[in-house]
Amino acid sequence: MQGRRAAIVTSHPLATRAGREAMRDGGTVVDAALAAAAMQLVVEPHMTSLTGGLSMLHRDGASGVAEYLGGNVAAPAAPLPGFTGADLTTGRGVPVPGWWPAFRAASARHGTLPLARLLDPAIRVARDGFPVGPYLYGEVYANRTVLGSHPQGREVFLPAGSLVEPGATLRQPRVARTLERLAGEDLDYYLGDFARAFAEEARRGGGVITSEDLAANDPRWSSPLRGTYRGNEVLSSVPPDDGGSQVIEALNLLELFDLRAMGPPSASVDTLELLTDVHEEVYYAPPRRDAGDRGGRLSKEFARRRIDRLGRAPSAAAVPSPGTIHITVLDGEGNVASITHSHMASPWVNGLFAEGFALSGGGSFFQRGMPWPREKALVYLAPTVVLREGRPVMACGSPSVSLVACILQGIVNVVDFEMPVEQAVEAPRFGVRPHEPAHGWLPGVTVEHGFADGVEPEFHRRATVRGRWTRSIGPWHSLTGNLEAVTFSTVTGELHSCADPRRNGAAEAW
Repeated sequence: MQGRRAAIVTSHPLATRAGREAMRDGGTVVDAALAAAAMQLVVEPHMTSLTGGLSMLHRDGASGVAEYLGGNVAAPAAPLPGFTGADLTTGRGVPVPGWWPAFRAASARHGTLPLARLLDPAIRVARDGFPVGPYLYGEVYANRTVLGSHPQGREVFLPAGSLVEPGATLRQPRVARTLERLAGEDLDYYLGDFARAFAEEARRGGGVITSEDLAANDPRWSSPLRGTYRGNEVLSSVPPDDGGSQVIEALNLLELFDLRAMGPPSASVDTLELLTDVHEEVYYAPPRRDAGDRGGRLSKEFARRRIDRLGRAPSAAAVPSPGTIHITVLDGEGNVASITHSHMASPWVNGLFAEGFALSGGGSFFQRGMPWPREKALVYLAPTVVLREGRPVMACGSPSVSLVACILQGIVNVVDFEMPVEQAVEAPRFGVRPHEPAHGWLPGVTVEHGFADGVEPEFHRRATVRGRWTRSIGPWHSLTGNLEAVTFSTVTGELHSCADPRRNGAAEAW
């Protein structure tokens, strides 16, 4: 898709359309992103929830000022002694949500449309229903036992005693009522009836969250992390959303190599191997807890000292989240809104529901390091903007366990190899190792099919020699992320975007 006024890309056509219609009604890029995010609560319940978190990178085209809104999940005030992966299927693994406070904060600061207008399309689709697509059906089928164990799960996904079928109309009246009350009552409802229902359900599952915890989880505005790559400026997320630090650190390492001479990763085994080495070096490093280490990890000097470590097997793995979604909006004036939001866990992982919404299992990120009471969790989200001579030439983000790898490969494809965004999105990728019950999350990479002849077998051969774990996962696999990118041409003034074929998304430009 191409246009000159604006472009939006999301992982669902109804979300993309909601965002475009918000701008048609006079909204900003933030209004568009928020309307899309609200719609995703309804049409992608396997990927996000009101009980999860929402973070946004925003850049104002007129002033050039960029801000990062951290609205992620947090730990409760009460302790969770002995927390393990087993807690993720219980109320102990439910974090304190940050989605709604961040949503309303973004709207108040950078939106022009009222909250009720932003939520209205989602309310209508929740009440009237939408067709069940193949991705949602697959997740519902895989989790049918958990969904069938709760009355609120049964009424939506097993409405007549049997599983909702592909193409059938999915209606969520409880979700519609919840969004209607948020639109009309805002925090009075969120911190009142919703908070009480949420905390009661979490405690029923063995959790310790109270209504007061929800009131204490405020969103945070800060300056984004900044780096450079091949003469371009890179803006990204701020710890404890530490994916941005990982992206900038990885780009600092890659800048020490002549990638153009090596060839694109889709056609060069040397480039593919280098990218996987660089990714593992930053991805499996200890979490970045704050933004204060800008002269350390993010420095070019640190990258030069670090280069000898490439290829070593790291000692500890992060605990990623397979359920997440992203939205990117960029307009011709240089305004950017890039939002990642999520329930931070596998779909319906704990079987708990409140007010129509599944309770997040985002305590998975407590395993990266248990936060202090009411402190935000360490999450590796990375909404990212690349600027050239002060103009945003690429805005992007990704969901899923491989989001850092996905964003890194997308930037390399666009910046180093000048690929059109369509080619960059569709190019084969590598991703992180999937969860295996016997081993958990361990270092290693998955590799899609579609590389040039000889690249994939040679990559696996080299990995075997080095004692590294790799696995082929077929073409266009959702495990490798979903690149939600918009690019801007400083030559033609055109915006370009396309939906990633790894999910069922849509892009619009006008």
